[in-house]
Amino acid sequence: NKLIMKYLYLFFVFAFLVSPCNIVQAKNLDSLWGVWQDETQHDTNRVRALHNVIWYKYLFTDPDSAFYFSQIHYDFAKNIGNKKEMASALNKQALVFFYKGDYKQSIEFHNNSLKIKKEINDQKGIAVSLLNLGLVYRSQGNYAKAISYYTDSRKQYESINDQKGIASCLNNIGIIHHSQGDYDKTIDYFTQSLKISEEADDKAGIASQLINLGNVLKQKGELEKALSNYEKCLIMYAELNDIRRQAIALSNIGSVKRTMGEFSEAMEYYLKNLTINEKLGNKKGMASTYGNMANVELQQSNIKKAIEYGNKSVNIAQEIGASSPLRDGTVLLSEAYRLNGNYQKAFEMYKLHIATRDSMESEANQKEVIRQEYKYTYEKESALQEKEHQSVLLVEKTKQEQQQIIIIMSIISLIGVIIMFRILAKKFKVTKQQKLVIEEKSKEITDSILYAKRIQAAILPPDKNVKQHLPQSFILYKPKDIVAGDFYWMEAIGNKTLFAAADCTGHGVPGAMVSVICNNGLNRSVREYGLTSPGEILDKTRDIVIQEFEKSEEEVKDGMDIALCSLEGNKLQYAGAHNPLWIIRNGELTETKANKQPIGKFDNPTPYTTQNIELQPGDSFYIFSDGFADQFGGEKGKKLKTANFKKLLLSIQKESMTKQKQLINDAFEKWKGDLEQLDDVCVIGVRI
Repeated sequence: NKLIMKYLYLFFVFAFLVSPCNIVQAKNLDSLWGVWQDETQHDTNRVRALHNVIWYKYLFTDPDSAFYFSQIHYDFAKNIGNKKEMASALNKQALVFFYKGDYKQSIEFHNNSLKIKKEINDQKGIAVSLLNLGLVYRSQGNYAKAISYYTDSRKQYESINDQKGIASCLNNIGIIHHSQGDYDKTIDYFTQSLKISEEADDKAGIASQLINLGNVLKQKGELEKALSNYEKCLIMYAELNDIRRQAIALSNIGSVKRTMGEFSEAMEYYLKNLTINEKLGNKKGMASTYGNMANVELQQSNIKKAIEYGNKSVNIAQEIGASSPLRDGTVLLSEAYRLNGNYQKAFEMYKLHIATRDSMESEANQKEVIRQEYKYTYEKESALQEKEHQSVLLVEKTKQEQQQIIIIMSIISLIGVIIMFRILAKKFKVTKQQKLVIEEKSKEITDSILYAKRIQAAILPPDKNVKQHLPQSFILYKPKDIVAGDFYWMEAIGNKTLFAAADCTGHGVPGAMVSVICNNGLNRSVREYGLTSPGEILDKTRDIVIQEFEKSEEEVKDGMDIALCSLEGNKLQYAGAHNPLWIIRNGELTETKANKQPIGKFDNPTPYTTQNIELQPGDSFYIFSDGFADQFGGEKGKKLKTANFKKLLLSIQKESMTKQKQLINDAFEKWKGDLEQLDDVCVIGVRI
């Protein structure tokens, strides 16, 4: 029956994710990684192997790792003088920014890649970059600029007879006509593109056309046909292991289900889509999905939920400058606020909706779309006519005409050189002035951050206080940037010494700002409220931190993970938020686990647990943030991980605490090698 078929279909889709072909692909990727690591291989083989690992393993599933390894790709290609691979690395980094919704950075990296491709006359590479730039501008709602790049890309692909590239350009031009409401032209472009993709047996292209035709069918009210297209796409993208486009197909299925009134099924598909976009860091996708979820809730008169999801959509869209989700989210929020009786908010959202809509659908944009299309047709016909005319001239031209042409071209060239010289001179002057301004601003920013470092250092306990209360101890503190989200804390109350290793949300300047608030929360819990039990201190600190963040008009989800200890003689008390306590006794390491909830906003929070531990002479114990274990490095560029951290601590137990600090730091630097430090590091060790 229909229900059984539905579950068989879903099983079929997700079975592809663990299918034998993907297992084989995983083995191939391991082999490629081996080629990259093998220094006896030719440099060209190594760099291409690394490109394939990034493209097929990370780009569509783990954007942060893709960006990290693409930088390694770029640096290696630059060292061996391979400009084509340098451009390839920049292109992948541009795509990472695009998938995460950072369009400004994406455009910058695409332009840098395009510049190199033009230098080396990489014709296909130039076409790809032009097409990618069109995609970014389309996502920003700048249709005029997008179609200009698509048109240039199409001409470039035609010059090298690349049918897949031509199909992709036709597809994207069709998408713009769809956004303008011209469905006949949309179907025409999509059909042309589909025909080329089928002739070339391009599965990715076929899937793309099916999903785009599905969009048009949905808009024309042919829902069953649209749903069939989307379901075929979901299967095809699973075969291709393209989870980013699987997310798009899931969203589209959800939208059809919503239109059909099948709200619970629609939400299921939207939630699956949201999970993928969160994993990929695709903020534009998240904004659109939250808007779709808000729409479902609004249709069911769940106004509070609709406002919650709608605000998430609009906030993300404003953050990344995504026009479409902002336009759709604001009109939805306007209606939700109106139904909720909040007419002022409803009016504000409606004004923002109108401004966004007018910007996207301005007459200038629409005219430019038409102008560019006719310009392309005219240029193509003119090129043919000019070619025929030149053939006649080759037969009929005389020596006098040749001389005239030479004279005219010489004059034009001379004028061009003069004009170019003046432009370059002016540009050089402006660039020099801009450079001075940038250098001045950069110095001001650096000076401000250095001053912030002095402020943050002031909240850390002085070394002499640490040695006074914990004579056999060390603190290894390695900020990633000038200032840090990690910090350590200490307070002496009578015979008790309270101390902690804390890890706040983020690093650098944002992390440092959060650390000041969290440090203040710890101080107030002890000094103002007189608490000495670690669990009670964390409970009160959480209350204080949440109160501070609630003063903001926007929702703040920042906070910290922490391991907090109280030591009095041999009696140790411990409480933790995510961060554990490790105790080493007689060569064995035992772990005391933390509560799985941060210091900050959390659904269904519970009191933090205070653990009481009787220590013995010779025991060592350690608290830390996750920066040490999460560092990439070693021969294969992988994470160090907690298991290796434990082995390191067990191997140095015969050493003094001062020596231990040095050995731990040396091990970290050796593991990291030439790679960038990924996070702040804080490790505290104490021996009884």
